[in-house]
Amino acid sequence: MFVWDKNDLNEEQVAAVEEPCSVFIMACPGSGKTRTLTYKIARALSILESQKQRVIAITYTHRAADEIHERIEQLGVDTSQLWIGTIHSFCLEWILRPYAIYHDSLKYGFRVINAHDTERMYDELCRQATGYQVNSFDCNHYFTSDGYVLDCHSGKRHIVGKILQQYWANLQHERQVDFELILFYAYQLITTIPSISILLGSLFSSMLVDEYQDTKEIQYAILGAILKASGGQATAFIVGDPNQAIYGSLGGYAITPAEFGERCGIKFKVMELSRNYRSSSQIIDYFGNYNLYSSKITAAGKHKEFHSLISFDQETTRDSLKTEIVRLIRYNVEVVGIAPEEVCIVAPWWVHLASMTRSLVVAMPEYSFDGPGMVPFARDIDNFWYKLSRIILTEASPQLYIRRMRWSGEVLADLAEAGFVIESLPRKTLLRVCNSISIEETDGLTYLREFFERLFEAIGIDWRASPSLVGHHDAFFESSQLRIERLQREGSEAIGEIEMFRKVFANRTGITVSTIHGVKGAEYDTVIAYGLLDGMVPHFNDADQAGAANKLLYVICSRARKNLHLVSERGRTRAHRPDYTPTTILLDCQFTYDIVPP
Repeated sequence: MFVWDKNDLNEEQVAAVEEPCSVFIMACPGSGKTRTLTYKIARALSILESQKQRVIAITYTHRAADEIHERIEQLGVDTSQLWIGTIHSFCLEWILRPYAIYHDSLKYGFRVINAHDTERMYDELCRQATGYQVNSFDCNHYFTSDGYVLDCHSGKRHIVGKILQQYWANLQHERQVDFELILFYAYQLITTIPSISILLGSLFSSMLVDEYQDTKEIQYAILGAILKASGGQATAFIVGDPNQAIYGSLGGYAITPAEFGERCGIKFKVMELSRNYRSSSQIIDYFGNYNLYSSKITAAGKHKEFHSLISFDQETTRDSLKTEIVRLIRYNVEVVGIAPEEVCIVAPWWVHLASMTRSLVVAMPEYSFDGPGMVPFARDIDNFWYKLSRIILTEASPQLYIRRMRWSGEVLADLAEAGFVIESLPRKTLLRVCNSISIEETDGLTYLREFFERLFEAIGIDWRASPSLVGHHDAFFESSQLRIERLQREGSEAIGEIEMFRKVFANRTGITVSTIHGVKGAEYDTVIAYGLLDGMVPHFNDADQAGAANKLLYVICSRARKNLHLVSERGRTRAHRPDYTPTTILLDCQFTYDIVPP
């Protein structure tokens, strides 16, 4: 059985890891949730009684899956019986691909398309809807077990519904599946063919779900059906924080233990992780003002006694915003002594952040920045060439060896699925070939095209013989080219260079610039947030304005370890309506803010 040093976990974490029954955990920010989940998985793997059993862990992002997987391997635990990844990857690997023959839309084969393909199809269908002012953003939707839910204005729902019907018909004709249909088709298979749930329920000894508050109803239904079919043989370990449920517009919500227990046929033991090891006591006290679900949070980390600066600025105008952010960065880095990579700039909308990133790069050339305006291609984890790019664009170092080996395994698995014989090509050999290729080329896309050709020539595989790899290749380069051209038009001339490509997978080395949703799960010494305005925080489409505002502010403020600077800038206009005003919940918060020295 897996054992650990007594100082590795606190009493709450130990209780959760050692609990033999199913557990539902409310974990406050900075409480060591990932560590607890990692040790729980390690323990579950160590007590498996059969080589056929599997431990399944569902994470919200692929990055989180990579991090947890690596931590478990570093603990010396065999991960051969672990499957960890996102719910979409789970549904593809365990439900859609093995049982596609039983679904009319999948039985003749299918290809997963990326977000670029989806947006391009939406744009074309919206252009064909003459007489209606609709765009691709109006077509955002998600599936529930009862059907689909639109995220557009009520006046547009009729025409958007027609556009989506045509979109789905086009996908079916082309034998294509998008991310939302992955979930919907998986749900249909699970509910119409009970033997799938029964078989999976007999294979899985335990199922763990991270960030449950961001899970959709249809995802709960899929996981619940498998757990219920296990007849109590599989345990569940559900962890998250309902105060951070900020994906409501995408269908995510924090289910209650009782409701999920009813779906699973499980009675959960409810537990808590209440010690915050991240932030100062002042920061914790402050973000507690936005706590919708009452929970006790205790400062327990090394920064708990740090004298934090917490400021709120309503006077800075939109025109002077860049100057003020530069001042805040310089104060934190050059006066307080915080490392640049421990500073994060946060705003609600990526379009504001892209222009802000470029402005900061010009204003502070001695600093580096990682932001949405600095990424040359989309993170399309299901695209074969994106997966291969991860290996190509990362350094062959001992620190990255485990990660690159796993990526190599995923690439080889995709090649096998595409019909190529790869038995004589071990993961180490693929890495060795990648490491041996040297190309003197500064343009990123040209570099990757040449690298791909030389790699496949070296391993003796004609990738053009696979229609799926050809489709992925075209999508990867077309979407990347369009993205680079747009960013270059907006002022990021160097975005197409190979060094910018390498930054996509590198550890952060500069000041982070991120949306609120993008920063979730991360932590920094200093957080500088702007755009804290009604209509943005919360978004004007949010049904529960007060609840959404509290959760967004909770997420923003709980990212900070030491200093927190909030800005509701004046002068942001909107067509035919009054200027944006500060977020009401933020204005109503009774707090004595600090003044940042000049």
